[in-house]
Amino acid sequence: MAKQFPENPEIDPLTRTQVLIAMGVTAVVLLVVARLWMQFGSISLVPLRWTAMELLLGVGLGLGVTAASSVVYRIWPGYRHSADYYLALVLKPLLWPDLIWLGLLPGLSEELLFRGVMLPALGFNSVGVVLSSFCFGVMHLSGKKQWPYVVWATTVGLLLGFSALLTGNLLVPIVAHIVTNIVSSCLWKWGE
Repeated sequence: MAKQFPENPEIDPLTRTQVLIAMGVTAVVLLVVARLWMQFGSISLVPLRWTAMELLLGVGLGLGVTAASSVVYRIWPGYRHSADYYLALVLKPLLWPDLIWLGLLPGLSEELLFRGVMLPALGFNSVGVVLSSFCFGVMHLSGKKQWPYVVWATTVGLLLGFSALLTGNLLVPIVAHIVTNIVSSCLWKWGE
């Protein structure tokens, strides 16, 4: 079944160029905010260590998040409508090769800010995970009817945050975020 942009969207459909520019600008802004926060807040970035085990853990977590999203999509109509709206807004105008950028840019910039800098700034503990995850969820708000997508993004933020907290390695949430974005966007686009 083809997914269609909802009637009377809150935001006009975007062009491919607009989506790519928005992704690039957003990534740069998030990276600048992270860098400034580290500079003026005396925050140490969560370490990023390349290990095969934690790389695999990130891939597994990303695939698990994608599978869970698929289940939630099927059983929660509010989330399905919200996700279709958000993904139609972002994915519909993109070409297949653009999905690589959709995985990499947000995966790197959002994880650097929310798990790499914000989490240690708020407290590298459960409270910090909850607060940074809430901020991550709210960042995914694209309209007043999008709260189910915000709930899901907050939940994903919790999983990514706890993966950083438990491993002490930013590689895990970065890889998980990239895998989730690429695989889920490919699945959505394929079903379009």
